[in-house]
Amino acid sequence: MTATDLSPAETTDRWRDLRRFLLVTYSLVLLWSIFVWGIPIDRLLVLTWMAAAFGLSAVGRPWPDVKQTARDWVALVAIYIAYDYSRGLADQLGMGVNYTLLRSIDSFLFLGRDPNQALQWRLYTPGDVRWYDVGGAIVYMSHFVLPVVPLAMLRVRNRTAWLQYVRRFAVTLYSAVAVFILFPAAPPWMVSERGIGPQVSRITGRGWWELNLKTISKTIDRGAAVMNPVAAMPSLHAGLALLVTLWFTRNRSWRVRSVALAFPLTMAATLIYFGEHFFVDALAGWLVVILAWWAVDRWEARRGWESPAFRISRGSARPSDGPPTA
Repeated sequence: MTATDLSPAETTDRWRDLRRFLLVTYSLVLLWSIFVWGIPIDRLLVLTWMAAAFGLSAVGRPWPDVKQTARDWVALVAIYIAYDYSRGLADQLGMGVNYTLLRSIDSFLFLGRDPNQALQWRLYTPGDVRWYDVGGAIVYMSHFVLPVVPLAMLRVRNRTAWLQYVRRFAVTLYSAVAVFILFPAAPPWMVSERGIGPQVSRITGRGWWELNLKTISKTIDRGAAVMNPVAAMPSLHAGLALLVTLWFTRNRSWRVRSVALAFPLTMAATLIYFGEHFFVDALAGWLVVILAWWAVDRWEARRGWESPAFRISRGSARPSDGPPTA
């Protein structure tokens, strides 16, 4: 039987099977690349991987769907470029960097104790990597994977759900940038380097060396070299951990969602132990996400769209907004 002998339904099925095969192959290649060269955090590289996923998901689709896929990828590029440039400028606009206020707030919240120092005093032993150092490194690096996965995979499965996630993701990023600009703040390790307060070491990458995944540890070093070091308040590591937790459990029972909150809490503890953030940074990150979700909920409700928290897992909104699944 030739391709011209196939019915339209059979042709559609064959294209769908091909897309699934290509996307599975893509996922395996991406995993191999991560273990060989490290997690891609360079923005151009991330967008290139996303472009590949978008392109494979469009194979065999009608031309209007292909054009819409291209427009959606360009929208992601615009979101990331705007975020990177605004975040990069946050420490160059004349606002003084704060080195003391956040530590003082933490001290007040913890009744005079410094949580960064307390965790490192109890848990950190130079030259001796423990199981929680390894676990913490994995939790920390999940920030570069979990929030990005829905940006690619949701677009492959359901554009409506993708739009819902992108709105909450983008509002979270830009709200954080606004605070970065208005209140540049040093993280605990930088405060310690300036000789202000107790000794706090930056120990983020040591767990990966214990696992012999040195390429992933080098990823952290590359990221530290290009990121704005005083964009610490609010913590996007903590905030996006809450965002993905709320998103992936949005259709689950309150019991499941309550248990899942262990992930953002673990992220916060990891950030404090590694000397990357104060506890108040994590609180602010969670608040930004909650406000962003609430604001987008109201915006969608005014247009007659239900919140994704009250719909089945394939997403919500008008049926015409979503293309066929992969």
